Amino acid sequence: MAEREEREILLTKEGLDKLEAELEYLKSTKREELAERIKQAIAFGDITENSEYEDAKNEQAFVEGRILSLEKTLKNSRLMEEDDIRDDVVTLGSRVTLEEMKSGRQMDLLLVSSVESKLKDGKISDESPVGKAILGKTVNTEVEVEAPAGIIRYKIIKVER
Repeated sequence: MAEREEREILLTKEGLDKLEAELEYLKSTKREELAERIKQAIAFGDITENSEYEDAKNEQAFVEGRILSLEKTLKNSRLMEEDDIRDDVVTLGSRVTLEEMKSGRQMDLLLVSSVESKLKDGKISDESPVGKAILGKTVNTEVEVEAPAGIIRYKIIKVER
């Protein structure tokens, strides 16, 4: 079976720095902490019924998986350049003001890749329902987003770099 071609991931400088810092922390500090926990658990004796040992080994497996995931993401990523972001159409890196048509409530969002999204910080993924709906659209365009509560209509008020 042929290996699937990896999709390029565009990252903001802030997002790239955050992922690199997490990777460094996991590879240095967290690995050392887990190795010490495992060493201490083994010192307690019989590891067959040692929950501390099992917990540490499970966490170690999770951390190693996260390290692999971060390395893969960073390998396939590219720093978003100013030229990648447009102010005439919604692209990754665009700051977008949306108005919910029913309530008139406005929200400011930054459209980012899925690895950077964090709704509480106003960063939505290009793969989210709202992100998919607004990507490639222009100011004054109305979009519909299917939500559990039904269809929500938004109007794109502003697009900025």
